[in-house]
Amino acid sequence: MSTWLTVVGIGEDGWHGLSREARRALMRAASIHGGERHLAFLPARIAARRIAWPSPFSLDAVLAERTSGAQACVLASGDPMFFGVGATLARELSPDEMRVIPAASSLSLAAARLHWALQDARCVSLVGRPVASLLAHAFRGERLLVLSADGATPAAIAALLTAHGFGASRMTVFEHLGGANERRIDERADDWREPLVAALNLVAIECRTHAGHAGPPLTPGLPDDMYRHDGQLTKRDVRAITLARLAPQPGELLWDVGAGCGSIGIEWMRAHPSCRAIAIEANETRQRLIEHNRDALGVPALRLVKGEAPGALDGLAAPDAVFVGGGVTAAGVLDACWTRLRQGGRLIANAVTLQGEAVLVDWHARHGGELTRIALAHAEPLGSFDTWRQALPITLLVSRKG
Repeated sequence: MSTWLTVVGIGEDGWHGLSREARRALMRAASIHGGERHLAFLPARIAARRIAWPSPFSLDAVLAERTSGAQACVLASGDPMFFGVGATLARELSPDEMRVIPAASSLSLAAARLHWALQDARCVSLVGRPVASLLAHAFRGERLLVLSADGATPAAIAALLTAHGFGASRMTVFEHLGGANERRIDERADDWREPLVAALNLVAIECRTHAGHAGPPLTPGLPDDMYRHDGQLTKRDVRAITLARLAPQPGELLWDVGAGCGSIGIEWMRAHPSCRAIAIEANETRQRLIEHNRDALGVPALRLVKGEAPGALDGLAAPDAVFVGGGVTAAGVLDACWTRLRQGGRLIANAVTLQGEAVLVDWHARHGGELTRIALAHAEPLGSFDTWRQALPITLLVSRKG
């Protein structure tokens, strides 16, 4: 099929900032789709029909042009393939149907203003995402380029960073990058005084902390005191071993069944930005703990299903891995998880009681896999001396499907 759609990236400098190729495409188009702000950049001599994005947003009007036989254009911000409509359209159209003419992205412009090496900065979008998701990327010394959702986003970022030990971070907010109204604001996060800025803004952050604080580590097995819990917590060393067996890969989905305070699902999602997790928990107190912990540790996208397995598993997307902690002795839970697990997926279960261990041993006898006994001891005072205090041993089952 011949190319019928051209996606043109346009910056705050409008028509005058477009390349000759981009202008030519717009001049030839029978229709141009885009946001009202972008369409307003077009000069009166453009004869094409101007079609603003509908609310709620939909590509239906663009895709309907496919059969018209006429050329169509889409106007998008900066680089349409970076968190833009070009990437969305590419999932709907074959490569020979669409071409893309990008402009400089807001990230490129910000890096140029700051003299930052773009490849060394981490790019984060908060458009349509909770501000708390920024915490997954906040580490001492990290440079972040953040796409804001609106004019209140910078103040929300400043409050978040300050509350989590990053108040010394240097924040730079750019309004209307590349346009005649470009403006720059520089402040520390803990000294931020702008409750509202222009809706079109980008935030650059140099993450700094007070002495002795570096943010959560990258490796699994976060300190236990980073979680709010009621005692039902997979402890740090066991959690690290369990995550190693779960072996998260980019884009994979985990079910954390009987999630407790959500620690396994949270650290699964922290392993890679595209990892996904569903926590299944019936206890209302623990549900609130999960909601707090997922935000505090930067993975607010963790989905919480309020119910008890196996019934609560109905209708959920098939997982690539399942962890069963609490509730391993509940009738039918392991079988239900195994049935729904994708081919090649991993089932990992922990047990601390004799009854739970018996369930895992029986499962191992029927399905195979690997059984591991985890025994840990910690040095503690005994009078004027020290001795080893044994933690309760954990039996860990690992089964791979297919």
